[in-house]
Amino acid sequence: MADLTTVSGQLAAVVAAGFPEDTGSVEAIFVRPVTDERKDLDEAELTKADGVKGDRWRATGGRRLPDGSPDPKTQITMMNVKVLDCVSGGRDRWALAGDQLIVDLDVSEENLPVGQRLRVGDAIVEITEVPHTGCAKFRKRYGDESLEYINTERIESLRLRGVYAMVIEEATVRVGDTIEKV
Repeated sequence: MADLTTVSGQLAAVVAAGFPEDTGSVEAIFVRPVTDERKDLDEAELTKADGVKGDRWRATGGRRLPDGSPDPKTQITMMNVKVLDCVSGGRDRWALAGDQLIVDLDVSEENLPVGQRLRVGDAIVEITEVPHTGCAKFRKRYGDESLEYINTERIESLRLRGVYAMVIEEATVRVGDTIEKV
């Protein structure tokens, strides 16, 4: 885990360099079959029923609708690969974030407003209004300083912790697939 000076300096440089805005790529896919377990996949099916097939979102997703079913607005989490690399310390610790899609794309509010649709491979997902913020697990895995910086109010619109999306059109997604705004 990096200290705040290191994390903030690295992230400031990464943010200043910018991220792809209209077209990016899927850099990694992870599922969480059960609590505290991660699987690194080369491909995954995105479905309206399950989000990322094989992930525990349907069974244990935190946000629920009044009928007790999982909120589809929280099916998928996407985090920027360069930000994750800074806070995690390297590829071998990416899965700990708990995000299913690790992407090389600008996920900021300005670039991906609520309702923006993205083609991820052959699937279509839509950015939702649900904020994706760091939690106690993120703090435990990446440190106080990383969470503090990620959740800094003055930069919250950058969505450094990532963004939620829901499946609009189902398809299989692969590492290396293109992501583009539609």
